[in-house]
Amino acid sequence: MKEGKSVKLNLQQQSHQNGHLSPFKLAKLLDPEASWDKDQLGDVLHWIRQVVALVCGLLWGTIPVVGGVWFVVFLLISSGIIYGYYAMILKIDEEDFGGHTALLQEGLFASITLFLLAWILVYSLAHF
Repeated sequence: MKEGKSVKLNLQQQSHQNGHLSPFKLAKLLDPEASWDKDQLGDVLHWIRQVVALVCGLLWGTIPVVGGVWFVVFLLISSGIIYGYYAMILKIDEEDFGGHTALLQEGLFASITLFLLAWILVYSLAHF
């Protein structure tokens, strides 16, 4: 078993030395035993939040809903999904990554922008 790990480690080191990064494995996204560095986890949380923002924005614009309460609902859904992902699925120690605040803020402002853009655009195009 140790030989397999050392061969994998050598292959990863060689790929980094050649200037090529090894491909990101999708299975790692749901593996609580996987090791994460701060940048990788931040990127994953950022893109999950962007997908949630786009889906919610398109849905809110299509339904058509209006009002600030739906903005708060989006924030709760988005933050709940992010918290559930890193706390319940990945089971990481949030203190290793700067605490709950740092993890929950990852990609927040970009997702708010995307959410509002999608919501306003779809609502305006579909209902006016």
